[in-house]
Amino acid sequence: MAIRQISVFLENKPGMLDAMTAVLAEAKIDICALSLAETKDFGIVRMIVDDVYETTTVLKDNGYINSLTPVIAVLIPDEVGGLNSILKVLTIAQVNVEYMYASLAGKSEDKAFMIFRVAETERAENALRRAGYIIADQDTIEQM
Repeated sequence: MAIRQISVFLENKPGMLDAMTAVLAEAKIDICALSLAETKDFGIVRMIVDDVYETTTVLKDNGYINSLTPVIAVLIPDEVGGLNSILKVLTIAQVNVEYMYASLAGKSEDKAFMIFRVAETERAENALRRAGYIIADQDTIEQM
């Protein structure tokens, strides 16, 4: 089951990321994974958090434009070729990866999740499960 990623649009200026994360810290929101992509004028912060509803509410109340996107969090094996083996499954299933980023799997020091944004979420999840991969759901993320 896909998890919900929050994307926040920020001006590409010093202090903007600090200000946004300060708002989340004050609200005691735990950021479980984060990716930042930028252009000359703005940035897109993509993040997985412990409480999606609370986070989107806090962001909106503080004037931050945000949106929700379904993504897949796959437990990635800590071994040579671990990422490549996941990508092979997606290639065989003819699923295109739009972007991805990594996150530690909670308090565990030896496990990580790869967060994937794909066009066909259900097809990707089915292919990965058939191949034996563990996919996190929103409850798993909230308990990390």
